[in-house]
Amino acid sequence: MSVAAGALVAASGVSLGLWAASDGDDAFAGSTAASAAERPAGTAPGEGPSPSPTRSYPLSQAPRTIPAVREHTAGRGPGWRPERAHRVVVDDPALADEGRLIAGELKLTYAGEKDDRRDGDLRLELNRDAGANPESYTMTVRGGTVTVGAPGEAGVFYGTRTLKQEIRGAGAAPEGVVRDEPAKQRRGLMLDMARKPYTADWIEDRIRELGDLKFNEIGLHFSDDQGFRIESESHPEIVSEDHLTKAQVKKIVDLAASRHITVVPEIDSPGHLGAVIAAHPDLQLRNAGGGAVRGAIDISQAESAEIVDDLLNEYAGLFPGGQWHLGGDEYQALVVSDPEASFPGLAAAAREKYGSGATVEDLTTGWLNDRAATVRAHDRTPRAWNDGFFRGGSVRAGKDIQVAYWTGKEIGARQPAEYLSEGREVINYNDEFLYYVLGEPLTFVYPTGERIYEQWTPLVLRGTTAVPDRYDDQILGGSFAVWGDLPRAQTQDQVAAGIRMPLRATVQKLWDPDQPELPWTEFRALAGKLG
Repeated sequence: MSVAAGALVAASGVSLGLWAASDGDDAFAGSTAASAAERPAGTAPGEGPSPSPTRSYPLSQAPRTIPAVREHTAGRGPGWRPERAHRVVVDDPALADEGRLIAGELKLTYAGEKDDRRDGDLRLELNRDAGANPESYTMTVRGGTVTVGAPGEAGVFYGTRTLKQEIRGAGAAPEGVVRDEPAKQRRGLMLDMARKPYTADWIEDRIRELGDLKFNEIGLHFSDDQGFRIESESHPEIVSEDHLTKAQVKKIVDLAASRHITVVPEIDSPGHLGAVIAAHPDLQLRNAGGGAVRGAIDISQAESAEIVDDLLNEYAGLFPGGQWHLGGDEYQALVVSDPEASFPGLAAAAREKYGSGATVEDLTTGWLNDRAATVRAHDRTPRAWNDGFFRGGSVRAGKDIQVAYWTGKEIGARQPAEYLSEGREVINYNDEFLYYVLGEPLTFVYPTGERIYEQWTPLVLRGTTAVPDRYDDQILGGSFAVWGDLPRAQTQDQVAAGIRMPLRATVQKLWDPDQPELPWTEFRALAGKLG
């Protein structure tokens, strides 16, 4: 939320002349939270009034962006407008991609590394500080130039996103200093492309949208009962006809990396493997009566682990990001009243592996741990859906497996505080607010941006009730999720339109969970203005 130290003067009706009488440099006295100040009509950099901050300019107002900047220190001056003669310069070759991108977007000249300073420059600087949040940044607009500095490349990129929105929304960047950083480190969109395939172009468009909004993660759930949607060399027999090639995925991954977005792959197991089982029916889980269990692989068979690990190892080379989603939810062997009686083969395998008192739950947890070990060997941090973690049992899920909390409706449902009290890290996928389920099956309704904006925070993990503040640091962030349960219910263009405002509301609350300064109607209007 913007700091508004300067607002007291305006609210009390005191003349701005009072600021002129103050001691020291008044160029950065106070802050406000409104639209950008503009250069006097008819002037350009170097023409007309001096671009240096003077008392002849009113105190600037903070930029209006999505997500909102967290702090703006106001100044007096004309602000900054992009012009074709202006340069983008960097102080480190690592910032070349960020520099070229913003230069193209604002139609400026990318000049690379330069030591000289010119009127109108946009300067991008790395201020490496091992102790600072690498996604934080400072943007200074003063003396006819803009400087974006950050301890990491991601922070510089986010500073350029703020500048891009300022120019698009108000035509100018206001004089002063923005100091900004996200509250939460994981800010994502998860896309179910297994049930409903999406084109590579559509996914790339979403990545550009996410980047401009300062999201840093896109999850691809590309394997489920209805389809396996990415080319495979280790098991081509499982791939659906409608799928993405590895070349297309590499282009998606590279585009995401250029926007500081991690692509998080998900091959859900041991449930939701119908597309794999269709090509390997001998791996289908069957109950005591011989009945096939839809989507569930028989985890008592060594071949089941081998094929899933083959895929995890294969795709580790395609998805270089540090995150991996293992699924782990809705294994149908565990939704019956007596799993040991219904699935004697699983029960026997559990006892053989973990001892006489072991259960099917223990065997399932062991499966999750083994898959976590597979991705951990590739330096990935594993996560799994919360209903893949069980209370009690002789086998416990690895402590480093992050909890993707989405529901409290499963058999044996556990309150979010149970996971948190165990010291686990959690990512918020609350299905009450953040699940966009095509066709609205069961009790799902399409989420609205307004409801997320006004009622949800990262602490609201289940339903509408927040967990205690003491767990805030363990909640790493959140992710909006699009599920394709009834894939023909919407076209991919309708999906893009339907999630537009929910995405903006979600990132606002992940960037700053406090009560937003703008009412919803103004936030929605701002989103329309910014595009």
